[in-house]
Amino acid sequence: MVTALLAVPASAAPAITQEIGDVVSTRDLDRNLWIPGAASAEVLTYVTTDTFGEKALSTGTVFLPPGTAPEGGWPVISWAHGTSGLGDACAPSLIGPTYAERDLPYLANWLAQGYAIVASDYAGLGTPGLPTYLDGRTTAHNVVDMVKAGRNHSEDLSRSWVAVGQSQGGGAAIYTARYATEFGGPDLDYRGAVGTGTPAYIEKLISIGGPGVPPVELPSGLTAYVAYIGASLRYAHPELGLDNILTPLGKKYADLAETVCVSDFEEQLDGVTIGDFFTAPLTSLPNFTAVIDDYMAMPETGFDKPFFMGNGLQDIDVPFPTTAAYVARLTANGQPVTFRAYNTDHSGAFVQSQADTIPFVANLFR
Repeated sequence: MVTALLAVPASAAPAITQEIGDVVSTRDLDRNLWIPGAASAEVLTYVTTDTFGEKALSTGTVFLPPGTAPEGGWPVISWAHGTSGLGDACAPSLIGPTYAERDLPYLANWLAQGYAIVASDYAGLGTPGLPTYLDGRTTAHNVVDMVKAGRNHSEDLSRSWVAVGQSQGGGAAIYTARYATEFGGPDLDYRGAVGTGTPAYIEKLISIGGPGVPPVELPSGLTAYVAYIGASLRYAHPELGLDNILTPLGKKYADLAETVCVSDFEEQLDGVTIGDFFTAPLTSLPNFTAVIDDYMAMPETGFDKPFFMGNGLQDIDVPFPTTAAYVARLTANGQPVTFRAYNTDHSGAFVQSQADTIPFVANLFR
């Protein structure tokens, strides 16, 4: 029997007296985890907002490019990382990015262009509580507040910034794009966003789950994502009573999801079928559809600055049709989105997109 590492409820955590964006503590980042070309790298513990709307702590890293900052400071990229896991040991500031061979050269390209990078771990990942996977509004707070914390820590950071992310982080960056001006307030100058491999309409796919649905084994990465969503929903919305419709197998993997980082988790889920997790349809839970829509549905209106989205035609982690449908809705609603499709997979689109995203971001700062 697997024993879950219980998350600390918001009500049990020590009261936080500092303001949003305040830096509580700092430490040097392990040199082995630095982005190539960075002149410095420090980990901040800062105040943000959690899934319950309460003050919470998050950690995140500030990377500065070499040289002297321009007048007004280095323009800032707030990097939203992809799926790492929910356990404290999965925080990127502790172990680096999940796909370091892919992500570090990508981030190094931004540093080489003269951007400072601030990178939140997200609230609950290495700090009290459990991170709430694909919880858009909470992650948006974390991404915005990391910019505030970076500026509070270093006068070399400009007030002008963009959000950039991939996969889970792509969703976070685009969700952030909707609320960045509101959450950042007058002290920050939000310019736009980039999201690649952006999950969209995942709540509609999750809502069909139940006994024997889906009836086939999916790629283990997708199964891991579902387990992370389940563990996060169980924490953020205990009123749903998710455990009441989980089979012993479903409970086992929901518990494991709280601690096991994604690469190891995918290996453990090889051959596991999501339809074996449930004894009843998820929609049988009271108010499930409304809760999951509020928790993770991507915003379709209200964007005030240009943003870029890219997706691979061969992506099996974030299927192209769901992202394309979301972009079609954004376009129909007159939102300032630029979209590019790449004839490659999840990681390939992320890498290839740089030919478009680097000039796109440069234009945002002109």
